[in-house]
Amino acid sequence: MEWLDLVGWAGSALLVWSLLQTRILRLRVINLIGSLVLVFFNGALRVWPMVGLNVVLSVINVFYLRRLLATRHDENTYSVVEVGPNDAFLAHVLRVHAPDIKAFNPQFHWLGTESAFLVMHDDDVAGAVLVQDAGNGVAQIKLDYVTKRFRDFTPGEFVFKRSGLFTNRGFRRIVTPPGMVAPYYPKLGFHRDGDSYVLDL
Repeated sequence: MEWLDLVGWAGSALLVWSLLQTRILRLRVINLIGSLVLVFFNGALRVWPMVGLNVVLSVINVFYLRRLLATRHDENTYSVVEVGPNDAFLAHVLRVHAPDIKAFNPQFHWLGTESAFLVMHDDDVAGAVLVQDAGNGVAQIKLDYVTKRFRDFTPGEFVFKRSGLFTNRGFRRIVTPPGMVAPYYPKLGFHRDGDSYVLDL
């Protein structure tokens, strides 16, 4: 097999792999790389219809990537909706995402007494936050979950620093659940305190 064939197969494999991604930003990036590889491959073979197709795919990916990245830190991108702790839709979200929630929040147990909030991106659920008032202005996070599709974005930045979710309720400190897998909190200004992270508001 010649090196050019390997380039073609690699580009095709990247396109297929991109379609298996659940994270939309990652899907767009991998699809763009695959399309660009195939532009080169088909150009070398002078297969102009396929060059045209992959140029169009590349332009589409660049367009959507720019739009996704432009709204990544835009507080108008997300909204926080308070729901009852025994809300049926909240129960549905927690049930559907239970295996993934367990993977990142192995110590989470839903008591049904927490204040509950759904993080929305338009009409899509981007995540769920369950909070208990620990007294003295401390918000104890019981669950901080972001759905797979939105993990390349910054819903946590919006929830903890821009939404007013905690300050509007009189909280002065946020404490994260202990033992969370792959925590992202240091990027938001939290400092480590034992097995948890703390943010002073």
